[in-house]
Order: sequence, then structure tokens, then C-alpha cells
Amino acid sequence: MSPVQSGTVEENTLTPDVQWWQSAVIYQVYPRSFADGDGDGVGDLAGLTARLPYIASLGVDGIWMTPFQPSPQLDQGYDVSDYCGVDPLFGTMDQFDALLELAHSLGLRVLLDVVPNHCSSEHPLFQAALAAGPGSPERDMFHFVPGTADRDVPPNNWQSVFGGRAWSRANPESAMDKDWYLHLFSAGQPDWNWRNPAVGDYFDGVLRFWFDKGVDGLRIDVAHALFKAEGLPDSPFTGGVVDGLRSNPQVSDQEEVHEVYRRWRTLAEKYEPHRLLVGEVNLEPARAARYTRADEMQQAFAFAFVKLGWDPAAWAAAGNELEAARRLHGATPTWALENHDIVRSVTRFGGGELGALRARAALVALLGLPGPAYLYQGQELGLPEVDVPLEARVDPMWARGGVCRDGARVPLPWTDDPALNHGFSLADPAAEPWLPQPDGWGTHAVERQQQEPESALNLTKAALAMRRHLWKNEVFTAADGGKWQVESGNLLICERNAHFYVAVAMGTEPVKLPTGTVLLSAEPLSEAGWLHPNNAAWVLKG
Repeated sequence: MSPVQSGTVEENTLTPDVQWWQSAVIYQVYPRSFADGDGDGVGDLAGLTARLPYIASLGVDGIWMTPFQPSPQLDQGYDVSDYCGVDPLFGTMDQFDALLELAHSLGLRVLLDVVPNHCSSEHPLFQAALAAGPGSPERDMFHFVPGTADRDVPPNNWQSVFGGRAWSRANPESAMDKDWYLHLFSAGQPDWNWRNPAVGDYFDGVLRFWFDKGVDGLRIDVAHALFKAEGLPDSPFTGGVVDGLRSNPQVSDQEEVHEVYRRWRTLAEKYEPHRLLVGEVNLEPARAARYTRADEMQQAFAFAFVKLGWDPAAWAAAGNELEAARRLHGATPTWALENHDIVRSVTRFGGGELGALRARAALVALLGLPGPAYLYQGQELGLPEVDVPLEARVDPMWARGGVCRDGARVPLPWTDDPALNHGFSLADPAAEPWLPQPDGWGTHAVERQQQEPESALNLTKAALAMRRHLWKNEVFTAADGGKWQVESGNLLICERNAHFYVAVAMGTEPVKLPTGTVLLSAEPLSEAGWLHPNNAAWVLKG
């Protein structure tokens, strides 16, 4: 076992608590960029399996894997052609079964992505719809709509999140087939028609397939957009795409979608322990929280938080808004600062040494907030966003909309050696990664940071160990809320409960902490016990 795979796991069995997700920290794995096990330059199941001990050594409770199912890979797997398989690019179903078994033996739960808003245009049911023709039951599984008298004008004015119109001709060469089909993302990702009950039945089968295998939960992609407004009317918004689907009320947050998650929650609770449902619900907090009512999903990501800059007033406002939503609907916010679609926090918070310092503080703050949290691979290493060369970019958003997410998806650095691609490939170290790693990538390497006591990696481990200790000793509880305020000197305070608060120094001068005992800080305190700028601390009152 190489040094970067080693690590002691304090607890290597899964806890039986059916409410485990209330305190969980989940590590998001982007498989194609995590570890390459077969030497083709693309991360895969074999590579992830080999590196699972590293993840377990962090002290997290589980992993969330982005899609590895069969796909043409137009959108890096979010265009699924078979929901119940494994793409050969990533391995085999036997390899997935082995990964699941090892993860569970290491005390890691496993969450998968499910993509119910759209599939690949190569999905057999969409191909059958194309072949069946206008008005057929096969086409009713999707949104096929006849065009206007002008064959070049789509059925309405909806725009794709990836740029351009959200409609394509089903058969542009046919004089008889005048149908268009809806795709809120690329033309290779047709939207399912959730107003057809057959679609719901189909996805029940998908959920059962993975739950029967022993998967512990599912993260639901674009969870708020399954139903479109009845009749598919024009959108009142006629400009370019703003903030994804949030900008168009005609294509998201339709009331009927909640019945889907009530149905899925009932299905998830037929398993012991109950399976977890996590929603990607990119709406305002009060609306997003409705998806986590007692009979719907258990979690939804706090998107009001995930895109924040280094601004104490904005953090406090978002935190208090999320707390108000929690009080109204009951579910604690699910915290995250990074994911595969978001600019990494080091860069978002200023870049360079300043951004790295702030990202360390933000990670400590995140892990002290009330409720579950998600870390994105490489966040524990303090990875910055990479400016991927133009000729190497593959994100379809870049090609159509001028936004590139590749910079957060560059393969991880496991070792210092750039000649061997920083240890990304276990089978062929010389294999060129699918996205290029930048100069200096080795300064962030796992191998190096394991040997540096003050590294971002070791800080993450320390915070996770302290968090587990505080949960075990009931300093943290599932009933905790969050009272946010900004004090003198731009000191951000989140009072988690009567005994504990998180403090983040977001100003330019050291600040004095309110009374209490500092349990953990991202950086050392001053000799007088003050918090330096761009530092965060966990404080026990009294």
C-alpha cells in the first residue's frame, strides 16, 4: 500500500442509526478525476476502490459518486443511456459491487447520482420515440411537440441552460415529422415527460435496482425541474439564461413535483436502514426547504450558501434565511462550499495565498455548522480552480454558453512527481490524464500534505475528528439551529446552540472572540487569544 493510500480509520463499521444523515459529512467523488485504475487516463471504479482507504482516513461518513452509468459522455455522464448499468469507461458492475462492499467495510456509506429530469438521446426509450413518430405513446414519454407553421420556429421561447434554444427538431430531414423535442440542457439530453405516469413507474424501477444492491442513498440531479408548466407556455423571461433554471418559472418548481418525492420517500423507507434522498434544488431557501418536508427528501443542498464570496453580511443573510426555512419546514440545511459545477473556494475567495487561507477558514466554519455537510474531492487539499487551456476544454457549457466547469474537475494530485502525472494513474503512471494538470499541481499533493502537520489535509482530518467527538458527546445535536450575526470588525458569528458557536474573522484586523474556550481554529490565534483576519474558530461557551 502506497503512503497516499494509508490511514487509520477510527470507526470501521456502519452505525445502525436510521437518522445517520443528520450528522453526516459526505465526500463527493467525481470518478473520472479521482483515480485511474486501468491506465487510460480517466478515473474509474478500480481507481476509486484502491483509494477508498484514503477517503475513510479523512473521517467522513460516506461518498457521493457522480454518474458512472453508460453514457455518450456529452455532459460527462449526466446524459445517461442506461440507468442500471456501468459505463465500460469506468469499469464493470462486478467492480461496482466490490467497491460497495469495501466502502461498507470501511464505514463509508455510498450515495449515487440519479438524473430524472433528462436522459441521453441514445437512451433506448428515446430512440424508440424517434422511430415511432408523431402522436405515438413512445413520444409521450418525452416532450415532443409539433412546431408552428414556420418549420424553423420552436414551440415556445424556452432557453437551454447550456445556451441557445431548448428545442431541437426530432427529424429535421422529414417533411412529415414536424415535432420538436425539449431539452433544458444539450440537444443530447431530452427531458422526460413526468406528466406521463409511465415515467414515474420507470424511475421506481431505477431506484429499486440500486437500493436492492445496497446503495445507501441517491443525490437527485435538477430535482426541482421534473415537471414543466402545463401547456408549455412561453416564459416571461426572454433574455439569456440567468442562474440556470431558477430564472424560468415555467420549467421549475411546479407543485406536482412534490408528489414524486413523497412516492420516493415511501419507497426509500421500505428498506432498512432507510435510504437517503438528497436534492439538487437550486431555489430560494424558503422554496427549496419545501422539498425536505417530513414526507419528502431528507436533504437539499443549501444553494444560498454554496456560491458565496468572502462577505460576512452575505454569509449572515444566507445563514439566517436558511435557518428561517428550517424553522418553517423542519430539515436542517445541507451545507457545501464546493462541487463539480462551482468555482473552487480558494479561487472564489481571492485566489493565491489569501484565497487558500480563507478557504481553510471556510472549511472549518462549514464543518461546525448545524446539520450535514458535503466536501468535494480536493477541497481537503485546498485545490484552486484551474485555468484549463482553451484547446483542452470539454465542458459542453463552454462550447455553447461560454462558461467552463472543467477547472474544478482536473484530476487529483496524489504525488509530487509531474513526470508521472502526480500519481493519478495506478496502472500506468505515464498515462496522460483526460484533463491536463497545471504546473505546480504537486504542491497540493496528498503525499506531500500527509507529511505536513499544518497542511489543509491534516486540518480537515482534525476538524472531522473534533466534529465526530462533539456529536458523540452531544455538544452537537440534531436539534441545533443557527443564529447568525456580524459583530464589530467584521467578525461573523454563527451561534449553533446555547453552548457552541462558530466565529469567522472576515475583516482586515484581528478581532477579540466573545468569551469561551477555543476547541479548534484554522490557524493559530494571536498571543492575546484574538482571531487573525481570514481565520475561523469553534468556541465552547462558558
